[in-house]
Amino acid sequence: MLPYLAQFLKNVWGPFRLLESYLMLAGLGAFLAALFSWLLLPRLWDHLPHDQGKAFVKDSEKAKGKPTGAGAIIVPICCLVTLLILPLSRQFAVLLCCLFLSMLTGYLDDRSERPWGRLKKGLLDALITILAAAALCWGKPAPIWLPVFKGPGPGGSFLMPVWAYIPVAAFLLWFAINAVNCSDGVDGLAGSLALLTLVILGFFLYIVMGHSVIAKYLLLPHYPDGARWALLLFTASGMLCGYLWHNASPSAVLMGDAGSRFLGLLIGMAALATGNPLFLLITAPILIINGGTGLVKILFFQFLRKLGFDIRQPLRNVPNPINPKNFATDEEVQKQLPIVRAFHRVRFPLHDQCRKNWHWSDTQVLVRFVLLQALLVPFLMLLFIKVR
Repeated sequence: MLPYLAQFLKNVWGPFRLLESYLMLAGLGAFLAALFSWLLLPRLWDHLPHDQGKAFVKDSEKAKGKPTGAGAIIVPICCLVTLLILPLSRQFAVLLCCLFLSMLTGYLDDRSERPWGRLKKGLLDALITILAAAALCWGKPAPIWLPVFKGPGPGGSFLMPVWAYIPVAAFLLWFAINAVNCSDGVDGLAGSLALLTLVILGFFLYIVMGHSVIAKYLLLPHYPDGARWALLLFTASGMLCGYLWHNASPSAVLMGDAGSRFLGLLIGMAALATGNPLFLLITAPILIINGGTGLVKILFFQFLRKLGFDIRQPLRNVPNPINPKNFATDEEVQKQLPIVRAFHRVRFPLHDQCRKNWHWSDTQVLVRFVLLQALLVPFLMLLFIKVR
């Protein structure tokens, strides 16, 4: 809205022309989203549902009773500020609707007395991600660039047909949503890692792919809409700053599925917007590995179970089980596949392995995971770009 108003307001007062600058709008969006999130959260979180705790999760009793589902407050703030600063197009309007829907489904799960099952959440995520994938390509073949492979298009890209792009993109978006959701278990962890990812993706889309000269120099395709993506990403970064102020350990409020599912979808969409699907892992390595490995375990175990293999967890790892028959005795464990036994020796998400098996404190998990991602991302980005 502001870029359109600036065309008229600058004739009234010259400095209003700054509202046509994407750099100015990015800073304004981040500031407003941070300010309103910081101010409104403590005034509204009493209306949020309360965390019910999670079985078999270390220190879950610390979160029990805290207001959760803060995404229902901060995501609308992000969307409204984005509408204020972004030169909106139909494509971005549909993408914003998908982001809002991901928050809404997560919030409904947060406030439900009984947590939704995997099938229900998975199907809803699938519908949203298919719509988002269709909006990303907008009915046209999508330009894709990858390391090592060189296509005939600008920057060595090649066109991926719509029928192939939508299912691949939808799966990556679904994976991103659930990986970020699984990483939300330590105060400030998912938010801090997502903040790093959003800022890096914003700068890359704006300064590198959004700049024709720099993109040409690095042998990358130029993406004119990179600046628009940067406005959305920097606004979401500001929103996270306002939230993390209150979520710092010991947290006063939790983002819940309403926040984590929004962040996962946004990170996935921004990574796909670069034209390189691998950027999901390049820009969020620790975030994806921490939560994504648990998803891989679940999918792999479901596959083995359908083949008739025993995948039950060892009985000795579960104190006071309600139904011991659902777990494997030591003798039965020895008959399981070695890879099944190996998976059972590691806790997922990996932050639970660090806290319970390696005895890291929550602060150690947060600081070390953030440091690892901050060190890995520049190296991976340079490696993938220079391999071109």
